[in-house]
Amino acid sequence: MKLRPGLSKISNVPSLLPLAASVVALFGAPVPAQPPAFEIAHVQKPAALRAYPGGPVVARLGAKTEFGSPQTLGVVRSHGLWLAVVSANRPNGRLGWVRANAVRLTHTRLSLTLDLSSRTLVLKSGTSVVRRMRVGVGRAGSSTPIGRFAVTDKLSGGEYGPFYGCCIMALSAHQPHLPSGWPGGDRIAIHGTNAPATIGAAASAGCAHARDADLRVLMRRVPLGTPVFIQA
Repeated sequence: MKLRPGLSKISNVPSLLPLAASVVALFGAPVPAQPPAFEIAHVQKPAALRAYPGGPVVARLGAKTEFGSPQTLGVVRSHGLWLAVVSANRPNGRLGWVRANAVRLTHTRLSLTLDLSSRTLVLKSGTSVVRRMRVGVGRAGSSTPIGRFAVTDKLSGGEYGPFYGCCIMALSAHQPHLPSGWPGGDRIAIHGTNAPATIGAAASAGCAHARDADLRVLMRRVPLGTPVFIQA
């Protein structure tokens, strides 16, 4: 399932080192062995998202996402007065940069790890496993993209159709290999399904399919901006 808006209801020459490091840090990013609390940036007023610190603006962020949720960004690291963030406004594997004083920071110990080979989704608090879930993943030709992403929206599945189950947890990830004739957008999500046989199978267009019972736990416990590590 790929979401799209409209579905019903310090010099003058900026360094490129942070940009290069961004690409290396994201693709195939391992889950830290002993992760600290993850930072979440809350955008409460218009803010510029840049390609690198002090670089060109790649997006103008508002206080709400395209689906109406509070705008949050997963913080990967800081660089002086700048924060490197995961955003749906950037391609997979590329960070955006915002001024630290343009956002409000909170923290979470929670993270999600989606393992495509075992088709499991694990909710962790620090290094402790909170819940382990069986999920469906993208099929051959439209496999689920790997890397570090973030939760951007928590939506009611019923508002978008019965095939999304109870709930939709949208991610910052994009599907670069859309099936031919796909009518939706390119956003990746973790959502329910009205085809339970797809859970545990490689059968989707890229999204993870989970049981409603598991999704309700995630919707209740996981805050927007929580990091999601997807690995092969």
